[in-house]
Amino acid sequence: MSNAKAVTDGEFKTEVLDSSIPVLVDFWATWCGPCQVMGPVIDALAGEYEGKVKIMKLNVDENPQTPAQYGVRGIPTLIIFKGGSESERIVGAQPKNNVDAALKKVL
Repeated sequence: MSNAKAVTDGEFKTEVLDSSIPVLVDFWATWCGPCQVMGPVIDALAGEYEGKVKIMKLNVDENPQTPAQYGVRGIPTLIIFKGGSESERIVGAQPKNNVDAALKKVL
């Protein structure tokens, strides 16, 4: 069971941009090896930040509009949104402490 919630192009504004708390969005795809490596890291952080940061996963193959809108060129890309705007971006597989540090910056 994943702690991170899936989000679609259609839900993006409501779930991410209109959120009252910061939101980390993991742009990923099933065929992407580094994305699979990041999966457990994202889930662990979703558990740790529950109630403080929403952690969401957006499948770029099923939802092409949002990645195009935010210029996501490579995956995995993690974007942290705060108050409806992008505040941090991490590209590529990263150790958990790097993502944790980025999340701490927006809290």
